Order: sequence, then structure tokens, then C-alpha cells
Amino acid sequence: MDYDQLEQSIDALCHGERDAVALMATVACEIHHAHPLSDWTGFYRVTEPGMLKIGPYQGSHGCLVIPFDRGVCGAAARTGAVQLVLDVDAFPGHIACSSTTRSEIVLPVRNGEGQLLGVLDLDSNTPAAFTEEDAQRLQALLDRTFRDAR
Repeated sequence: MDYDQLEQSIDALCHGERDAVALMATVACEIHHAHPLSDWTGFYRVTEPGMLKIGPYQGSHGCLVIPFDRGVCGAAARTGAVQLVLDVDAFPGHIACSSTTRSEIVLPVRNGEGQLLGVLDLDSNTPAAFTEEDAQRLQALLDRTFRDAR
């Protein structure tokens, strides 16, 4: 994946935008079309304490609601740490929104004030589809893009 090109594209498209949902929609679309192994790319938004609800995404249906205490997305929201899951069947409490998902990466999305806005979730039908480079580059991209989001 060409992260330099992805960053340039997202920086240009999102320049000056502060609305979190508009940013999520644009970022989900760009990442989904750039990452060759992402079969589902989207955001789950924090809508109330301890609760994530589906936000902008690309791909087939997703789960509508995910509590912080369930699944990979909940773990990322609860801990504030990237969840890099090479085999979803080995993740205790994995929520199967799609029966074809084999691996997943979920990253927390915070604004510059540290407020958790949601999580970015990438699912793949390929085992071990995501890497540490994905984790590092995507987290840096999210931190920069959502710095001024509301």
C-alpha cells in the first residue's frame, strides 16, 4: 500500500474540515480503495458512554451497535490501543459482523483534546492481512486528520 500517496490524498481532501462525520466518510472511502486487502473499512462512533454505533463505511453491512466491553472494536475503544488481530478466531469475544472476516485492525480515533470520537475498523477475508506498518501509518494519519475534529 502506498501510504505516502494515501496521506497526500486525504490531506488534500480533508484540508480545513472539522466535522468528524465528514472526515470519517472521506477517510473510510480513501483507505478502502487504497488498501488491497481491506474488505470492509469503516468507523464506529462513540454515541454515549461505553457504546459505539456504526458510522461511515465502505463494504457490506456492519454491526450497528458495539459496546466497549465486546469484540475487537470495543477493546480498541476501551483500552485506547490499536488492536492488530491476525486471526479473528483466536480473539476472545470477537464479534462476527461478517462470517468471512479472517483478520482485523482497529484503531482509536481521538481529536487533539484527547476525546475519543470512535474507532476505525478494517476487516479482511485474508488471514494476517494487516501489519505493524499499517498500525503505525494509519494511527499517525488518524491523529493528524482528526486533530481539530468535533
